[in-house]
Amino acid sequence: MVKAVVGANWGDEGKGKITDMLAKETDIIVRFQGGANAGHTIVNDYGKFALHTLPSGVFYNHTTSIIGNGVALNIPLLFKEVQEIVSKGVPEPKILVSDRAQIVMPYHILFDQYEEERLGKNSFGSTKSGIAPFYSDKYAKIGFQVSELFDEELLKEKVERICETKNVLLEHLYHKPAIKPAELLETLHEYRDMVAPFVCDVSLYLYNALKEGKEILLEGQLGTLKDPDHGIYPMVTSSSTLAAYGAIGAGVAPYEIKQVITVCKAYSSAVGAGAFVSEIFGEEADELRRRGGDGGEFGATTGRPRRMGWFDCVASKYGCRLQGTTDVAFTVLDVLGYLDEIPVCTAYEIDGKQTTEFPTTALLEKAKPVIEKLPGWKCDIRGIKKYEDLPENCRKYIEFVEEKIGYPITMVSNGPGRDDIIYRNK
Repeated sequence: MVKAVVGANWGDEGKGKITDMLAKETDIIVRFQGGANAGHTIVNDYGKFALHTLPSGVFYNHTTSIIGNGVALNIPLLFKEVQEIVSKGVPEPKILVSDRAQIVMPYHILFDQYEEERLGKNSFGSTKSGIAPFYSDKYAKIGFQVSELFDEELLKEKVERICETKNVLLEHLYHKPAIKPAELLETLHEYRDMVAPFVCDVSLYLYNALKEGKEILLEGQLGTLKDPDHGIYPMVTSSSTLAAYGAIGAGVAPYEIKQVITVCKAYSSAVGAGAFVSEIFGEEADELRRRGGDGGEFGATTGRPRRMGWFDCVASKYGCRLQGTTDVAFTVLDVLGYLDEIPVCTAYEIDGKQTTEFPTTALLEKAKPVIEKLPGWKCDIRGIKKYEDLPENCRKYIEFVEEKIGYPITMVSNGPGRDDIIYRNK
């Protein structure tokens, strides 16, 4: 059986924790899109980790961790991450890398930095991890696939050809040093030697695993609102963040995905530029940021302070719909325990009219939040294991959100740890 763990909103919803938790009952965990531009924060028996490329189920002995073909693979970062977790006492993970995955090149990272620099105040708020230049090259068909590392003649010819085109841009648009083909080829040889023991025909491996009845978990990165088709374009990422893409990015049949667990925060946060209707500012935002997450709401990759807001029913309903949600995992609920009243954005007002449907970006920029306030529960809910033991106002908040988004909240996370979870029987 295949399950997918994906985000409903802007990313940073707590997918890492939910994946780590579900991995206990899973054989194989696959990262199916994105690169090292977003981090998944995980707290477990080994400590606190920020993973960027490794799947979040890597902490169990019984799991196989797979980098799918849809991932933007930064090879040195992947192996640096493996070394980091092993140095903290985590057993050496079993890793497989798709022979069809494409490689983030050193020049992708440079081009990302140079372009943000060139755009100045019109920049996209990129993490400068090379993701947009990587996917541009993938779809322009000038990317390097892992399998190509093992064909020396092809590699030499391609390096020469690509340096020629990249150096035109470096010289005339960015006024930066040219790439030397011999150095680039040497780098690719290093990458080949690092990745060689792990390369695998992943789609065939997963096909056989499904025939054997194995449990497979697809782990997405970011959330619906950062999807290039259905998100807040152009302030989006460069690969599809939707569960539907999991079938493509891992190489499994779409009908194999039986469960889509969409992770939703009990409030909102976002990193990077773009429309954010329920955003709050000043001391109100600072307090929520300080209390939020485990150690505060700061980007796991960049360390940037996240933008904060109240729960957005409009964005979350849309996010869940696009994901094909079967189950909602509602996270960081414990953070809201300090509030007397909890504001919730239940609709948008656009040009004097109210709507509960999520619009395209130009209209979104004009949207004002319609806020309803719910009474707070004013206590710490960490450690509670049963839904009925939660304070009444806390349960009312969950049920209010569930009704507004129209998808069943079956898991409630009330702390950062692996066991801080309450299952609801729906």
